[in-house]
Amino acid sequence: MEYRTRSGNGKIISMKKREIVREIEDGINDATERADIEPLSDSEVEHLLDILLQKDKVITVKAGDEVILTRDGGTLKYTGCTRYSGVPLSREQAVWVGERILSLDTMELGHIDYSIKPVKPIAHDESSVLENILLSSIIPIFYGAMPNLGLYFTSQGGQFPDYSALMNKGKFKESQEALYEAAQKLIEDIKYVSKVFSKSGTDGINLDTAAAAGDAEFFATLNAVEFISREIKIPVQIGMASEQVLGLHCELKYKGELLAGAYPHIQGKLAERAGATIFGPAINTKVSKSFPWNLARALTFVKRCIKDLKIPIHVNMGMGVGGIPMSDVAPMDSVSRGAKAMIEIARVDGI
Repeated sequence: MEYRTRSGNGKIISMKKREIVREIEDGINDATERADIEPLSDSEVEHLLDILLQKDKVITVKAGDEVILTRDGGTLKYTGCTRYSGVPLSREQAVWVGERILSLDTMELGHIDYSIKPVKPIAHDESSVLENILLSSIIPIFYGAMPNLGLYFTSQGGQFPDYSALMNKGKFKESQEALYEAAQKLIEDIKYVSKVFSKSGTDGINLDTAAAAGDAEFFATLNAVEFISREIKIPVQIGMASEQVLGLHCELKYKGELLAGAYPHIQGKLAERAGATIFGPAINTKVSKSFPWNLARALTFVKRCIKDLKIPIHVNMGMGVGGIPMSDVAPMDSVSRGAKAMIEIARVDGI
């Protein structure tokens, strides 16, 4: 007998039960070998298999087992951003849709240039939009942006020498210096933007897709979060970009911990030490592998985060992360199975 599932790129495929079991085991083994963490237990593997073999197109958790849903890029998902819905709504209207129609637990305001650097010069304009939204909504509203260190280099119109060009010329020390200086500027900008939105009453800051530009960006994010949590005293959510921090500088540390190569449980502990309120691990989907393989692998990483961290874990699940196939419109059969598995097996606090 064959069961309907998907590949990592979202294509519908059919697999026999024994093939799905093998994919689950291989996905688990990949995570344990890479991050030196413990595998899922036999009972957890059986639970995951049961979830994957259910024939209903969309499945869910038992009543009472629901978790919190936080957002990244919240209003952008419903407005004119063509990657998503592209509905001609204002951002205020998008929040109302999320709150009053979709019953989301939180929403987020973000500019279409969803990064700290382009938001900085318009922060006061954004703050007025934020104030209006806060006055007309009930659920917590975050302001979100990516740290996006890449925008600070000359190749992207920034002021610092392009670290990758320096690397290509063998100028590794100069490349490290450029990364470090850019990180210091990013810290300064995150502090400024956070102060502005704090005065407007934001319920929190979401630093999304953190460490996309490697260890220097993660270094900047952690240092900025430490300032926000201790000096401004507002909640901060960190959503990661990848399951492993790329080593571009390779020598940067936070609280004595080397950042390059850090896997989710290490990333989360550092985020917790910096003062983050919510941590969102991101496990990258491999399109050449199956959905069962990707989900089993993601669960293994996230389960270790739950074990090691005290702050809430809201795992990133969507297009290409958290085991979900890489497609612009995430298939609900995979999304619902992934969410159920994360809640019932990894025991996440939110998604």
